[in-house]
Amino acid sequence: MTASTESGLILPKYRRDPEGTHPPLDSPDYRSTGLRHPKQPLVLLPHKLTEVTGPLLGPGRLGELDHDLTRQHAGEPQGQRIIVHGRLLDGDGRPIPDSLIEVWQANAGGRYRHVWDNWPSPIDPNFTGVGRTITDSDGRYEFVTIKPGAYPWKNHDNAWRPAHIHFSVFGTAFTQRLVTQMYFPGDPLFFQDPIFNSVPDEKARQRMISRYDHSRSMPEWALAFEFDIVVRGREATPFENEEDE
Repeated sequence: MTASTESGLILPKYRRDPEGTHPPLDSPDYRSTGLRHPKQPLVLLPHKLTEVTGPLLGPGRLGELDHDLTRQHAGEPQGQRIIVHGRLLDGDGRPIPDSLIEVWQANAGGRYRHVWDNWPSPIDPNFTGVGRTITDSDGRYEFVTIKPGAYPWKNHDNAWRPAHIHFSVFGTAFTQRLVTQMYFPGDPLFFQDPIFNSVPDEKARQRMISRYDHSRSMPEWALAFEFDIVVRGREATPFENEEDE
C-alpha cells in the first residue's frame, strides 16, 4: 500500500490492524498507564524520505556475542539455557530481512540488572540480560539466553509478572520501531497479569506466547522456543506502542 505526497514522492501506507489486537494506551488494571498515557489527541507527523528509508541498522553495529546472552561474561549464567528463534514477517507473510531485533529480560531469579530493581533475588554477575541481532534474508533471527524467572511488582495485591522477554523490532525503518513481550507456554500467572490481559482479543494474546520447539532443542544443552513476530495484518503480534495512521 502506498500514498503520494504533494511533491510526488511515493511513501508506504500501512494497513490498520484489527480492533482488539493491541492494548489500549490507558488500561486501568495496569495502574501506571494512568500516569503515562497521552491525555491530549495525538499529533500525527508525516513520514518523509528520511524517516522511511533510514537509518541503516546493519551487521556492522553488532558485537560478536550480542545474540548469545550466555557468553557475554567470563563465567556461565545460572538457569535453564534456551534458544529463542523465529521470523520477522509483514502483514502479507513476507519476511523482513536485515532488520534489527533487540531483547532485554530478567535473569533466572526474576531480577533485572538495573539500579531500581532491588527485590531480594540475587543478581547474576554473568548475566546482563540484553542482546540484539539482525534478521537474515528469510527474516529469521535467533538468540541463546536463559529462561527468565517470574518477579513481583506492586501493581496489585500479590502481583507477579509471568516469565517474559521484551522484544524491540524495527521493521524496515526507524519510525517503525515496535515493542512487545514474549511469554512461555503454560505459565500459571497469566490469569492475574494486567499487562498480558490488556490485549482485548484472546487470539491476539495467544500470539504473544512462544511455542516449545523440540526439533530445535539440543540434547543435554538447551530447550528451544519459537516466536514469530508479525508487524501488520490479521495475524499481527500485539505491541505496546500502538499508533494511528
